[in-house]
Amino acid sequence: RLHRSGDDAHVPVSVARTAHRVVQEALTNVHKHAPGGEVCVDVRYTQDVVTVLVENSPPTAPVDPALAASGSGRGLHCLRERVELLGGRLQAGPRSDGGFRVQARLPVVPA
Repeated sequence: RLHRSGDDAHVPVSVARTAHRVVQEALTNVHKHAPGGEVCVDVRYTQDVVTVLVENSPPTAPVDPALAASGSGRGLHCLRERVELLGGRLQAGPRSDGGFRVQARLPVVPA
């Protein structure tokens, strides 16, 4: 599911691209680590902040070990650095139900 609110017309390209990258990385991780899980993407634009929240439920299908092991394993770490370069904050971690949550807050005026 996708929920989007607010107006993005005032958002700088650097912030919009980083928000897009947060969603992209989170969805890639869901594909690799939570096959069959439900995903909710929520993007909110305000005058001051863009908030991106991606949450997924636990997997409902077997995880493909080869797919799960692909990549560098540094995606969220590098994404956190990218968000922080803009003065934002990224939080990522497991949910109590076995799902996962990624949330970014990006200031509209980058640091």
